[in-house]
Amino acid sequence: MKIKEVKVNKELCIGCGLCTSICPDVFKLASDGKSEVAEGVDFSNHADHIDQATASCPVAAISFKEE
Repeated sequence: MKIKEVKVNKELCIGCGLCTSICPDVFKLASDGKSEVAEGVDFSNHADHIDQATASCPVAAISFKEE
């Protein structure tokens, strides 16, 4: 799987931090306490963890697009 884009819906995100614990190289908690995608990350190196974080998000706030 090749991922070209990852998004976090800030309106849905509850800031539980599960995604940051599963994939800390891609997700981080912002100053508002909600998750965001780190800048400059090569998603292809983290595809399995991004998929796992997306599936594990309790409010389905994470989405990604494949190439």
